[in-house]
Amino acid sequence: MPRTAVGLERPRGGADTHLPGEIGIWVFILGDMAAFGLFFTVFVHDRGRHPQLFDASRDTLDVSLGAANTVLLLTGSLCVALAMQVVRQGRLRLARRWLLGAIATAVGFVGDKVVEYAELLSRGHGPTRNHFYMYFFMFTAIHLFHLLIGSVVLVAMRQVCRRQALTHADLRLLENGASYWHMVDLLWIVLFALLYLVG
Repeated sequence: MPRTAVGLERPRGGADTHLPGEIGIWVFILGDMAAFGLFFTVFVHDRGRHPQLFDASRDTLDVSLGAANTVLLLTGSLCVALAMQVVRQGRLRLARRWLLGAIATAVGFVGDKVVEYAELLSRGHGPTRNHFYMYFFMFTAIHLFHLLIGSVVLVAMRQVCRRQALTHADLRLLENGASYWHMVDLLWIVLFALLYLVG
């Protein structure tokens, strides 16, 4: 059966009740976010017990690096959203360019995080220094792992867009990947606020 791109673009007008991707990816995303929610609750509880230590430790972080990572991920999510928009129009070459942009933001995020880790460790602020740094390195490392998985997903999405035409199954795969990437972005926004800004 030939591959076709017929019907990939959403009809205009009316409510769009389509849930992007498969139900399984949403079960995974909600479970992952629930786990992070538990982590955040433990962090806030511990911070309430040691506010001065947490505030003093937070002040050693370079907010500009955290902000740069936030801008990178927001830009990456925009690129992915634009890629999905043009995919539904059958403009796969343009979709590949947007996805390449998203991959570039992921690489930038990793580079930024490596610089930040090296800077903190060089000043003796490692994960064994106190509870704040333990949480900081643990949460950001777990998020970084999610981002690396997301980067592989973006590369796979770009490969799917190399096909001459897409089926509805292909579109679902792309939506799964896009939904995962947006989750990575959302988790970082919460982490940025919690670790760098909340006093």
